[in-house]
Amino acid sequence: MNRVVITGMGAITPSGLDVPSMWDAVVHGRSAVTTLEGPEFDGLAVRIGGRVRGFETDLPAALARRLTPVQHWAIAAADQALAQARAQAEALPWASERVAVIAATGSGPVDAMQQATRALDGRGPRAVPLSLSMHGAPDAAAALISQRYRIFGPAQGVSATCASGAVGLGEGLRRIRHGYADAVVVVGMEDCLNAVNLSSNANMRALASGYDDDPTRASRPFDAARSGFVMSQGAAAIVLESERAARDRGAPVLAELAGFGASSDAYHPTAPDPQGAGGARAIRAALADAGIGPDAVDHVNAHGTGTLAGDAAELNAFDAALGATGRGIPISATKSSTGHLLGASGVVEAIIAVQTTRTGILPPTINLDEPAFPEWDVVTEPRALRVDTVLSTSFGFGGHNGAVLIRTGELHDRS
Repeated sequence: MNRVVITGMGAITPSGLDVPSMWDAVVHGRSAVTTLEGPEFDGLAVRIGGRVRGFETDLPAALARRLTPVQHWAIAAADQALAQARAQAEALPWASERVAVIAATGSGPVDAMQQATRALDGRGPRAVPLSLSMHGAPDAAAALISQRYRIFGPAQGVSATCASGAVGLGEGLRRIRHGYADAVVVVGMEDCLNAVNLSSNANMRALASGYDDDPTRASRPFDAARSGFVMSQGAAAIVLESERAARDRGAPVLAELAGFGASSDAYHPTAPDPQGAGGARAIRAALADAGIGPDAVDHVNAHGTGTLAGDAAELNAFDAALGATGRGIPISATKSSTGHLLGASGVVEAIIAVQTTRTGILPPTINLDEPAFPEWDVVTEPRALRVDTVLSTSFGFGGHNGAVLIRTGELHDRS
């Protein structure tokens, strides 16, 4: 039973193009949500979201042309994480066949298929790019990263809608814990910020609307005026490795990934179980996996999307899983700043949880003007607190639930 630690992190998000800049934006409560400009968005019911801005790829031009933006971001985030973990393509610090890559995404590079479909409709079969077969699948980013770093272990995709990132981290945790790998690169990635996906979510009334004059006010988790989530795009990466391997090579231990739990609501295609039973099962499983009780949790980074049903169900899940101690645990909902990165959000928020343990600062939930659940301690201003353990939750359409526990790099005796 190998302990699993985090030794590298990377992020390409609307809130920043690396972890320090993303954390600075989130901890200071700066919204990344903007108006979506361009002809693609003209006439849409919802024209706001979180866009990645200012990114420039360093990939060779011939390869770069064949990839979609989300794959560029995924590779760049992995580059950042591996650099922090002191891993180079020419000299990996682990045996390459003992390293795995997991690309966690709800939808994969959807723009590739959409562009190919338009090309087919407009110019015929010969216009469909041959690269679609290679780079149009959800797992393609994992294969690209494995090729870039000469990683010979498994490279695959993991998909569980908005719980994908948490599930990817959990699968990486299990591979290392049970001896199948010494290190796993987990990349959460998503880009559904296009007319098709925005229209679909707007038509089901899942997106916040009516904030065209001030998009920064749109994402309102746990607020009485919340009306839906705000879609964002981006990628984030975490390098996991066994505690033994990290210590042996003197790698920086940023935190421990101590526990993981997952479940299904088996309830409805989009609506969560109102009682939060599925989410509670995932949280209890994560606590059991880490060998701790609810009283050991110091902070919660909530899924907190700002939907009417989702926020209420999540708090019911906390009540059921955390018991009497739950309402005394401070909660942050950082999608209020970043927007909702869908399948990437679990990795993004695990990184925020690591930063919380390392800095002792709880990030705020912005736009919480009229709390809908005043009995809960939802953090609205940066708060200094010694944090040893953070619970990060991720729930998605289809009833997918994931929960991870991040603990400080000072590893605990759980023998």
